[in-house]
Amino acid sequence: MNNTVHISGLGIISAIGNDVATNLDALLNERTGIAPITRLQTRHSELYPAAEVKLSDEDLGILANPRSMHGWTRTALLGLKAVKEALAHAGVDPQQPRVGFISASTAGGMDKSEPIYKQLFDDELPDDVAQYVGTHDPGEHAERIAAELGITGFLTNISTACSSSANAIMLGSRMIKSGQLDVVIAGGADALSRFTVNGFHSLMILDKEPCRPFDASRTGLNLGEAAAYVILESDVHLKARNAKSLARVTGYANRNEAFHVTASSPEGDGALHAMEDALNVAQLKPEAISYINVHGTGTSNNDGSEGRALQRLFGNSIPSFSSTKTFTGHTLGAAGAVEAVYATLAIQHNVCFANLRFTDPMPEAAVTPVWHTLRDQRIEHVLSNSFGFGGNNSSLVISAP
Repeated sequence: MNNTVHISGLGIISAIGNDVATNLDALLNERTGIAPITRLQTRHSELYPAAEVKLSDEDLGILANPRSMHGWTRTALLGLKAVKEALAHAGVDPQQPRVGFISASTAGGMDKSEPIYKQLFDDELPDDVAQYVGTHDPGEHAERIAAELGITGFLTNISTACSSSANAIMLGSRMIKSGQLDVVIAGGADALSRFTVNGFHSLMILDKEPCRPFDASRTGLNLGEAAAYVILESDVHLKARNAKSLARVTGYANRNEAFHVTASSPEGDGALHAMEDALNVAQLKPEAISYINVHGTGTSNNDGSEGRALQRLFGNSIPSFSSTKTFTGHTLGAAGAVEAVYATLAIQHNVCFANLRFTDPMPEAAVTPVWHTLRDQRIEHVLSNSFGFGGNNSSLVISAP
C-alpha cells in the first residue's frame, strides 16, 4: 500500500496578503507586514510593532463570507477564509466521507472575549455580548468552521503554543498514512489579542523595532496574526480523482524536552532531536535538505538555541535557511502552517525566502541566514521548524512531489 501523504491545496491570510498569491508576491519582493499597531486596542500600540491583517472584522467577514456573522470571532473568520481557499485550490469536497479537520489555535476567541469579560458577571447579557460567551476556548473556531462547511468527519483542535499547527499537520499526516482518513484539512488560526501582547510584554521578549532573527543586535520578536491550512491527501485518493500533488509531507517529529516553561535549552537539545527524528521518518540524511524555514523568532534564547542545534546537526554545511517571521511576525498557533505553506511555495518556485534585516551573525552561534531572496534554486526537501513553549519542538519535512 502506498501511504504517501500529498499536499494538494494551500490557503493563507496574513499580514502580507489575503491569499496565497499575494503572500508569495510579498515574499519574493521582500515586503514585510510588520508595522505600527493600528487595529488592536492596546496600551502598547505605540511601543511595539506587529503584523496585523489589514482588514477590519467587518471587512474580514465580507471576505470569509459565513452564512451569518453571529458569534464569529476574528480567529474563526481568519480560519474560514484560509480553509475555503485551500479547499478551492485542491478541488476537494469537505462533506465527503473520510475527510478530517485538524485545526490549531493558542488564543482562540480572546479577541472577542477580552472586551466583554467584565460584563459576563451581569445578570442579563445583551446579545452583542452573549454571542461571544462560548467563543473563548481555543477549539471553538474549529467547531464553528466545521459546522459552516458541513465537515462531519474527524474533528479536533491542537493547542501546543508555537508548534500547534505543525502538530496539526503531523497528526493529519499520520492519520492518512495509517489509513484512517483520505483527506485532512490541517492548519491553524490566531488573531492578535491584548492577552498575547501583554503576556509577551511581561516576558520582555518583544522588540520595539521590526525583528532581526539570528542577528547579533536582535532584542525580541514581533507578534502577528494569520491563518493557514494545507489539504493533505492520500496517494490513492489523489490519483483516483486525477488531482495534482503540490508537495509531499515525508517527515515529521515532535520532541518535548521540558527544559523550561518558556525557554528552550541553551544547546538546542529538543530542536536537534526533533529535526533528527523528522529526517529519520523521511529516510533522509541531513545533506538532502535544500532549505530550512527555521522557527527564528528573534529572541535571544530561541535563536541561540536553534542556531546551536543547526550546527550540531549539519556541522559546517548548514543549508540555506531563513525566518519568514521577518515578514509575518510570530503568528503563534498558526505559525507552523503558515511556514508549511511557504515551504510548499519554495518547492514550487525553487526559491529560498529572505531573512530580512540580517546584518551581523550572533556570537553564540555564528550561523548566517539567507538575507535576500535566492531564486533559481533546486529545492527538493524543506525542513520546517516550530518550537513552542514548554519545549514542545516540532519539525516537518516537506518534499517535492
